[in-house]
Amino acid sequence: MSLEEDLEKRVDKYQKLTEKALGVIKLNKGLTPEQKLIAEDFLSMARNYLNDGKYYREKKELLIALASFSYAHAWLDAGVRAKIFYAKDDQLFTLP
Repeated sequence: MSLEEDLEKRVDKYQKLTEKALGVIKLNKGLTPEQKLIAEDFLSMARNYLNDGKYYREKKELLIALASFSYAHAWLDAGVRAKIFYAKDDQLFTLP
């Protein structure tokens, strides 16, 4: 497998992983209004980075796409670790 093929495979994997994670992530119950704002900001950042990744993937800038997908997922993981998001799937998230 060439380096380019390997990179394309990783980009595909992380895009799908992040899209799946965004589809199942939930806000934790009992959050304060301030925590809800923070959670919504985290979700917004994750969605924005996901969209950036798609944009760069279309432009064949695969390293930037991979970094964007990774950042998107990192925002979700950070929210799970901070306990503003509820998640139970340890294959999708880094659980506390």
